[in-house]
Amino acid sequence: MEKDITIYDIARELNLSPTTISRALNDHPAVNKKTKQRISDAAAQMGYRSNFFASNLRKQHTNTIGLIVPRLDSPFHSAVISGIEKVLNEEGYNLIISQSLETFQKEKSNAKTMFDSRVDGLLVSLSFETEDLQHFEPFINRGIPVVFYDRVAEHRNCTNIVIDNLQAAHKATSHLIEQGCTNIVHITGNLKRNVYADRLKGFKYALLDHGLPFSEDQVILGEMTEAAGQKAASQILAMSPRPDGIFVSNDTCAVSCIKALKQAGLSVPQDIAVIGFNNDAISRVIEPNLTTITNPGQEMGEVAVKVLLLQINGTGERIPGNTINLRSELIVRESSLKSKAKSKKKSVLA
Repeated sequence: MEKDITIYDIARELNLSPTTISRALNDHPAVNKKTKQRISDAAAQMGYRSNFFASNLRKQHTNTIGLIVPRLDSPFHSAVISGIEKVLNEEGYNLIISQSLETFQKEKSNAKTMFDSRVDGLLVSLSFETEDLQHFEPFINRGIPVVFYDRVAEHRNCTNIVIDNLQAAHKATSHLIEQGCTNIVHITGNLKRNVYADRLKGFKYALLDHGLPFSEDQVILGEMTEAAGQKAASQILAMSPRPDGIFVSNDTCAVSCIKALKQAGLSVPQDIAVIGFNNDAISRVIEPNLTTITNPGQEMGEVAVKVLLLQINGTGERIPGNTINLRSELIVRESSLKSKAKSKKKSVLA
């Protein structure tokens, strides 16, 4: 195996001092252009590779950002990563990505790996299981910024980037009620996480505001996967009376649920109206197209990393408070338009 070429090897080859070689390779003005070119040519010919990592350590930074996501196969987190990389590419930073697979222990291990890799800052969307934030204290104690996004937890030294999940869920549930739904089920995830806890609150408040009762039987908890959508559909089909509306906390689970309901012979939205969450591409492919709430993944990624870079560069005072709320909206499509479906049926019968 060939050994790495160093500046000392180039210095010996050209009979120059290592200091001159180092300065030339870093484009120092003290070295004239002719000598710089000579050194650059020799370095290329000898196969010299600059050790950017060691160089950056001497400068006390690595130009590397760490990112911990719950799952890499999530369309939402893919959009977030796209936003993060867009900004980091423009700023000359690298990104290390890991996934917790929804477990606290894996998230804890990922955090240690990021810390040992000397990342300049850390972006995190918390796992289903995380309750204790102690594994992020080494970063905070060293002055390494940590920014939480989407799935967040309160920490006085960390910034959270979110949407108003409670308001979004209230809007989605109210829309179903306005379409004539009176028996609505909410499919959601682990209530330890702010996103699911807040969406459940919004669901409850909407029922209350419209004079409809709430029962724990109306809430189905799951992993928010395709399999969870199929399982939820089986539970809904077994309910008596059967629900006439469903509000689901993500699009993947909602689409899977719709497919299972249709296979069982139900019509959407005539028999049961459905709303998802996130506005993933799959919401525009399923038939009927899925009504959903926008969760601006790319924008969230861009904002989160811009906040992180401000803190890395010591300009965190520009950040307005510990929580930044991004805008979301209800996108109405055919899957929830129960009143329109009824009108269409009447016109056909006439």
